[in-house]
Amino acid sequence: MKLLVTGGAGFIGSAVVRLAIARGHAVVNLDALTYAGCLENLSTVADSPHYAFAHVDIRDRAAIDQVFATHEPDAVMHLAAESHVDRSIDGPGDFVETNITGTYNMLEAARAYWVKNGKPDGFRFHHISTDEVFGSLGETGMFTEDTPYDPRSPYSASKAASDHLVRAWHETYGLPVVLTNCSNNYGPYHFPEKLIPVVILNALAGLDIPVYGEGLNVRDWLFVEDHADALLLVLEQGALGRSYNIGGENEARNIDLVRSICAILDAKRPKKGSYADQITFVQDRAGHDLRYAIDPRRIRDELGWRPSVTLEEGLERTVQWYLDNEDWWRALQARDGVGERLGIKA
Repeated sequence: MKLLVTGGAGFIGSAVVRLAIARGHAVVNLDALTYAGCLENLSTVADSPHYAFAHVDIRDRAAIDQVFATHEPDAVMHLAAESHVDRSIDGPGDFVETNITGTYNMLEAARAYWVKNGKPDGFRFHHISTDEVFGSLGETGMFTEDTPYDPRSPYSASKAASDHLVRAWHETYGLPVVLTNCSNNYGPYHFPEKLIPVVILNALAGLDIPVYGEGLNVRDWLFVEDHADALLLVLEQGALGRSYNIGGENEARNIDLVRSICAILDAKRPKKGSYADQITFVQDRAGHDLRYAIDPRRIRDELGWRPSVTLEEGLERTVQWYLDNEDWWRALQARDGVGERLGIKA
């Protein structure tokens, strides 16, 4: 297939692009290259004859239409989004414009293209979302595809709105869509403002390792390469109009996750004392959801998919990648907001 991947220079998007090309697909990467976009994430495929890049913002409908006309994709994988909860607290407008209006533009451009080409049976619009749209869980229970939406942050509210638009375009216009909602991703090329890279890089720099509140918030961690594999599977085999929750089956409290990373660093790059001595508890962020957990039975039972990477293995691989790729992350540390405490202006 020829895939149009939005946000393909981002963390998850670049993993999808690399895997899709490795599997023989052609890919057009549509990306605005905002602060979190990095073409270095695609250095291994940039010279492939199956890869093309379009420097386009999804808020620009005319530019999107031109990409469809020029490249004639067989399917869309829509990952482009503002995604950092802390930034959404400080500046929600960017999240509304990109995640809601941008998704509307993508849907309308895809619908116009699909209709113009006679509504081909094989066309798909795959919308990639987050488990945060479901809100927060207590100590028990899991999110299913039927869990009522209950977003708690500007980020999750904007993603919930985009999910609703996608479903509406399927029901109203018949646009062939599939949707996925994933748990927290981690792995190589993770932008250095998110929890796991912050822990690794602050530890190496001898800085405080910040942990919100008491570190008791629980997340289900999904290795990004596993996620890319699941996304391509849903695109190819998912039922139209259907949503699939993609989880890592790896729940962990933030404090336990941080201590595990410190222990890996103690073994791989030992120093006097433990990196865990640098852990510092900081003021919790506003509206911090207590726990996310995904029930992955639908994608397992209907499509036969399960994650292949355990949290222990994934953290080991991730830490080693950051140790081996200092040039990559050092180049990003000067970007806007990286290394700063965000989400506290409220």
